[in-house]
Amino acid sequence: VQLQASGGGLVQAGGSLRLSCAASGLTFSSYAMSWFRQAPGKEREFVASIIWSAPRAYYADSVKGRFTISRDNAKNTVYLQMDSLKPEDTAVYYCAAKRGGIAWDYWGQETLVTVSS
Repeated sequence: VQLQASGGGLVQAGGSLRLSCAASGLTFSSYAMSWFRQAPGKEREFVASIIWSAPRAYYADSVKGRFTISRDNAKNTVYLQMDSLKPEDTAVYYCAAKRGGIAWDYWGQETLVTVSS
């Protein structure tokens, strides 16, 4: 299984970025997908998730109303649209996948998001 994240970069506060995570080696539509992030000196935190069937999404309070998670099962890809970015959104972002239960089964490589003030 591979989860390939991309789309990170440097953006000014108030700007937007869209992250993508392309999955391979799994039946994508059967997996819940999520984004996590880890800022320098901080623990990894949950950002957003979307379940496999009906497009129900869940968000951390810190990003609710600014970030939107979506998925394209035909392209085996999950997206994170990030708007109204703040300097505190600066972190490495990871995508993850799970079939069920609590633990996330697979983790992708990181993509760095830097928001300048």
